[in-house]
Amino acid sequence: MLGDETGFKPCTPAGVMELLARSGVKTDGAEVVVLGRGNIVGKPMAAMLCQKGKNANATVTICHSATRNVKEHCLCADIIIAAIGVAHFVKADMVKPGAVIMDVGVNRIPDATSKTGTKLVGDVDYANVQPIAGKITPNPGGVGPMTIAMLLQNTVRAAELAAS
Repeated sequence: MLGDETGFKPCTPAGVMELLARSGVKTDGAEVVVLGRGNIVGKPMAAMLCQKGKNANATVTICHSATRNVKEHCLCADIIIAAIGVAHFVKADMVKPGAVIMDVGVNRIPDATSKTGTKLVGDVDYANVQPIAGKITPNPGGVGPMTIAMLLQNTVRAAELAAS
C-alpha cells in the first residue's frame, strides 16, 4: 500500500481502496480510469491501484484536462474513479454496463431552494449513471466519510509511534 515507512497513507485514496476491498470489487487485472491527476487524489490513487499487492494489481489510465477521447477511455473501464473537479462530468454514455463508479469530486452548483443558494454534488451524474453501474458511491456521503476514517487511522498510527 502506498504510504511512507511509518504506514501513513493519503486519506482519500486509502478510503477508496478500503471501499473497493470491503465491497468485494476485484482490482486484480481490472481496467481502471482515474479522472484527475491531482497530488491529493489522482496521482496517489493511480499509484496505489497499480502497485503489486492485495486489492491492487490494476491497469490504470489517468485522464485529465488534456486527455483526448476521455469517453472512450471510460467505456473500457471496469472501475472509474472520478476526481476531476467538474460537476456531473461522468455521464451515462461514458460508463460500461456493470462498471464500478467511485465519485470523489466535490463541486458546488447553484440551487435556489437551498439557504446558501448552492448545493454540493460530485463529478458523476449519479441519477443517470446509477442504473448502468454495477456499484456506485453517492456524493455527498460516499467517499467523504471514508476519508475521515482514514484520517483517524493515520492519527491513531501517529499516536502509537509517538508512544513507542
